Amino acid sequence: MDNKKRTSITTLAEEQSAGPTWKRRAIAFYQRHRWPLIALLLVLAGLIIFLVLPSRKKSTAEAEEPLLVSVRVAKAERDSIVAEVTALGTIFARKEATVSSKIAGQIKTMALLKNKPVHEGEVIATLENRDVQSQRAEAASAVEEARTNLRNVTGGTIPQTAAQDEKALRDASANLANARAVYERRLKLYEQGGISKKDLDASELARTTAENDLRLADATARLHAATMSPNDRRVSEAKLKQAEDRLAALDTQLSYATIRAPFTGVITEQFQFQGEFASAGGKLFTIGDTSEMIVKAPIADTAAAGLKAGDSAKVLPQDLSGEEVVGIISLVSKASDPQNRTVEIWVNLKNEGGRLRANGAAKVVVATQSATNVIVVPVGAVTLDASTENSGTVMVVDANSVAHETKVTVGIRAKDKMEITSGLKGGETVVIEGNYALPDETKVEIAADEKEGDQSGEDKSGNKEEKDKSGDKQ
Repeated sequence: MDNKKRTSITTLAEEQSAGPTWKRRAIAFYQRHRWPLIALLLVLAGLIIFLVLPSRKKSTAEAEEPLLVSVRVAKAERDSIVAEVTALGTIFARKEATVSSKIAGQIKTMALLKNKPVHEGEVIATLENRDVQSQRAEAASAVEEARTNLRNVTGGTIPQTAAQDEKALRDASANLANARAVYERRLKLYEQGGISKKDLDASELARTTAENDLRLADATARLHAATMSPNDRRVSEAKLKQAEDRLAALDTQLSYATIRAPFTGVITEQFQFQGEFASAGGKLFTIGDTSEMIVKAPIADTAAAGLKAGDSAKVLPQDLSGEEVVGIISLVSKASDPQNRTVEIWVNLKNEGGRLRANGAAKVVVATQSATNVIVVPVGAVTLDASTENSGTVMVVDANSVAHETKVTVGIRAKDKMEITSGLKGGETVVIEGNYALPDETKVEIAADEKEGDQSGEDKSGNKEEKDKSGDKQ
């Protein structure tokens, strides 16, 4: 029993002494290597101080250096400038007409016409017209009957009176001829002294009486002809006029059965075909003269104020990529669209080869303002006070690469450049990239590609000068 107690007490003591063994070992290791550890810590601290202190000095030095901004520049030069306005328009044929039928009838002949070229007056279609032809034949017979009736009325009424009038005219004419002959013979005898003055006067009186009798006979015959059955004559004349008018109307209606091309062009649309029934006023086909086209485009009313008929314009058809056609403005509308404030313009252009299609889309580019020998800068060089203002600023770089803010006034604005009317004299170097919010008097650095471009330009100019000099020596 006592042995067991002794064994348990020894085991417990060993367990208690085994717990802090690692602490004793650490303390023993520190005591043996204390000075090497302290030296190592001092070396690490010195190394950290050596690395951190120069970087702090460098950042302080950089903070004290001035800010250097990389920019792209260009020269303010004298050049010409054109302000252009672009609008999307629609292409139309110069002449276009939709032909309709004036009468109703079945289409007797009409081929497939779309895209077919035709000439003015060419027969395009015919309508069934046998009923109209029969009516015309009947009207022609009525006209002939009315004419015959009129001749019978005017020439066949009271034939005895007409014969008596004719006889009276012939007798009066013979008596007048005889009286004139007697007077002329007696006038010769009187001049020779063969007869008296009394005999001459008697022959002159007979001649005058014969002339009066002839006038009376002629007037009587005309009076009889005018007063001969006046009612019957008027009725016959009216019937003839009525028959002739009906015949003319049927001839006109018969001509409507033949449909002809109103002008030379191309059939662009066909609405009806052979065998169908055409109603009066119904559309048959559309024809257009595509030898010359018109592009109709809406232009802002502020830009249209500088346009007039006869100005040139560039047309870029949307279905012909990369092709440009030059046309002439033929119309600038006098009215403005109140909803979108635009003015319609017409641009005429030749359609060589028929490449332009009717109802196609095309961009119209017109020049509204232009100037020559003016100072221009790239668009990116100008910072406007407002998009609608003509005043702004540019950053001018001096010989020391310092950017100075300069107030300028803008004139004509093109797509890639602007006219400077005041503020620059020409030849200045202006910032075109990197000038946004760039402070005044900022040190700038020209981009590397700009320098290379300038250097290559100088090399080329130098080579050219050397070649010129060598040529001069030779």
